[in-house]
Amino acid sequence: MSEALLKNVQERLNEEKWTRATLSNYSTVQFEKLDGILKEAMEDRSTADALKDLCDEHLIHTKNSIIALYLSGMIALSRRIIDDSALTSLTAIFVDNHKWNIVQYLCDRILECGESKFALRTLAECYKNDHQDDLVYGVWERLIRVDLDETDIAKALAEHFERAGNLESAVEYYKKALHRYINKKTFTNVREIWEKLLDFCPKDIDFFLHLEKKIAKNISEEKSVLLLRDLLNKVRDEKKGDIDTAINLLKIMLQYDEKDGQARKEIVECFRTKYKDHSQLEEYIRVCNLGQNWRNIHEAIADFEKHIAFDKGNFVHHKTWGVGRIAEVEGDEIKIDFAKQRGHEMSLKMAVNALQTLSKNHIWVLKATWKKEKLREKIKNDYPWALRTVIKSFGNSCDLKRIKTELVPGVLSLNEWTSWSSKAREILKTDKSFGVSPENIDIFIVRERPISIEEKLFNEFKAQRSFFDRVGTLRAYIAQKDAELDTEYFTEMFGYFLGYLKSYSQVNEYVIASYLFVKDLIGRYPHLGPGPDLSFLELFEAIEDVPALFANLKDSLFKEELLKHIQLFIPDWAEVYIKLFPSALSPSIIQSLKEKHEQKLVSKSIHWFENYRDYREAVVWLFKNSREESWFKKANLPFEKQLITLIHLLDISYREIENHRDTSENRKVNRQAYTLLFKEGLLNAYIDEAAGAEDKDAIIRLYTFINDVKDLDPTDKFSLRNRILEKYPDFKFFGDDGIDKIAAVKGLIVTKAKYEEKQKQLAHIKNEEVPANSREIGFALSLGDLRENAEYKAAKEKQEILNATVAKLEDEINRAQLFDPRTVNTHRVSFGTKVALQNAAGQREEYTILGPWESDPENRIISYLSPFGGAILNKIPGERFDFSINDKKISYTVEEITAVDF
Repeated sequence: MSEALLKNVQERLNEEKWTRATLSNYSTVQFEKLDGILKEAMEDRSTADALKDLCDEHLIHTKNSIIALYLSGMIALSRRIIDDSALTSLTAIFVDNHKWNIVQYLCDRILECGESKFALRTLAECYKNDHQDDLVYGVWERLIRVDLDETDIAKALAEHFERAGNLESAVEYYKKALHRYINKKTFTNVREIWEKLLDFCPKDIDFFLHLEKKIAKNISEEKSVLLLRDLLNKVRDEKKGDIDTAINLLKIMLQYDEKDGQARKEIVECFRTKYKDHSQLEEYIRVCNLGQNWRNIHEAIADFEKHIAFDKGNFVHHKTWGVGRIAEVEGDEIKIDFAKQRGHEMSLKMAVNALQTLSKNHIWVLKATWKKEKLREKIKNDYPWALRTVIKSFGNSCDLKRIKTELVPGVLSLNEWTSWSSKAREILKTDKSFGVSPENIDIFIVRERPISIEEKLFNEFKAQRSFFDRVGTLRAYIAQKDAELDTEYFTEMFGYFLGYLKSYSQVNEYVIASYLFVKDLIGRYPHLGPGPDLSFLELFEAIEDVPALFANLKDSLFKEELLKHIQLFIPDWAEVYIKLFPSALSPSIIQSLKEKHEQKLVSKSIHWFENYRDYREAVVWLFKNSREESWFKKANLPFEKQLITLIHLLDISYREIENHRDTSENRKVNRQAYTLLFKEGLLNAYIDEAAGAEDKDAIIRLYTFINDVKDLDPTDKFSLRNRILEKYPDFKFFGDDGIDKIAAVKGLIVTKAKYEEKQKQLAHIKNEEVPANSREIGFALSLGDLRENAEYKAAKEKQEILNATVAKLEDEINRAQLFDPRTVNTHRVSFGTKVALQNAAGQREEYTILGPWESDPENRIISYLSPFGGAILNKIPGERFDFSINDKKISYTVEEITAVDF
């Protein structure tokens, strides 16, 4: 079929060449026939490749061949090949000859494969020539979304919608045009559209403030001030009472030019309007020299705003006395009522320096003036209100740690905070009235005017310092329903990653990640352009350390994409995969090698196991994920050898951790090896399935290795020992001094009931007694002189006792090893057994062996750590032993050992 198709096309090319078919003979019918050929060819990739090669070869000699240009161009377009010169040349031929019906057909076919700036512009020209203006505007809207540099068409669309009375769309396109004119630095157009938008959306202050910064940066600060003046005049006309916005605008203008006398006079008048009812207004203006040109305006404003907060009825905070309310201001004297210091007098100068002024809605004021239950219910049920209150209490800049400090434990308990904070985080992320600081992603702010999700994500992007966090934010931006990629927000974020590809001195994880990210986005959205002219092979060959770079890619999607690119574009990809696996530990690496290079994978796995000290994580990963697979079994590694390798890794990692070498990596290996051997029960299963003398010898070897792991939890050795004794009651443990004695040194064996009881005791002290003691100390401090303060001394003594108790409990709980009742060994005296002894007088004595937490000598429950408990341990029925009390030797014989009923 492919040969016949290629022959058919060759004949058509020859006919076109020899008959010199004129353009007048072409109609859309001929292109529809060519589309039939394309459809058939595209069913088989090799046929399509051959067809493209045939057409490209023909174009070398006949560059204006309609058939060759069309077939080659459409195949390239369908495969997302960036070079679209064939279709561009073909379309231009018909444009020059005014064959608009064919031009439209070609544009439509190009656009079926994705948005194209060239096709959209040409299609709009077709509709213009056909006087279909409504269709022109529709195409222009599509063009604006893909051509981020187009300005005049954006403005033309805005004017079109304005004439049609669609102000929402008009504003949208005026904003797009404004952004683009700012980028082009054409101030005449900028001011024209700025004034338009002031008429249409004067309340969108945040939009104008965002743009004025960009204008100051891209054009000039002087031009920005001109536009701010226009905005200020509009605010005064539209919002008579919005003095705060006017003050803010004037502050910005004075930042650009602090000698602006007009702005200085205006801000003084704004302050007079805002504080017209303040009893000390004029005095504070005079004291702060707000109207005097010789004083720095910014210092004067800061000084005035600090003074103006001191007026009758306002709240203040003192570091010792807490929240107070100003009772009276008389000249330079001020009188304040604190909860425990009423009528306190001080000079205004001292008050300004020593006191912090608070708004009536400050969280400290609310905690001091509201009933605790009322505030608690309000905070628990109204999350946005609570978040706004706390954030605005601290200069509209607050992180979750500070929010927790203010609410726990004074308003919410620690347990309540856990669930409350989870919901609060979601609100901070999704609520449009909250944002983040441009300098720190962890700092939240309250927006006076809600913003779009797009702007919210953009602000988060700017605040983030981590490259991979920024990747996540841009992904979230694109993932939105109907996400717009023609906004300045997207352009700036996308440009951040393009920047890594345009200027780099070495190929690191950021360059590779940017390449993969940009390539993916351009593949999904071709209108973003071709991107930098870079090949993956070129970048890859410049990487100094591939495993290190792979490890530094803190994004799983990039790691998988990098592996795909290596396999597609690197000739010796299998060798790269082998080199990568010990650090990458990727299932896709194993899968690809298994499918195409199985023998190489098998031999390398043997190498990794034989050199397990150098490939620790790889060995553990293979054992965990591949030991049951057929390819791994071809390595013929005995299971006993695999288990012994894991035990060696457990021992090595313990020693490395103790010596502080590669601690995090060794902890990971240690945790995984321990989980496989003990938690998943591989050792127990091996013992249970053992049969014959050969397996018994293997168990001896395994136990010997386990017993040599000195940092292993003694209870694990104890449990394994019991498991062996259940299988082989006469088993002899050579070189074992008694596992329970080791346990006595290394750990603290406890029952589950006592462990839970101690945890509850610790939680009660930390959550109830410690906070109560802190309040006692705070109250005692408020009483003044500490030298004669009995309450303070008593509270501090109690604090020392509580801290010591907490430390002791935490140490014991950290050392505690939960005893598993199923592992009770009644062949010897051990933890969890009840032993019957016969003393020298022939009397029977019964003792229960537990731990120090459970010890109750009066009821004959003794600790295995006690002298008598240690003497009994590991004794077997019939065994005699002596025990000395106060230099008196008593002889005992073990009669019977039974399990305690837990």
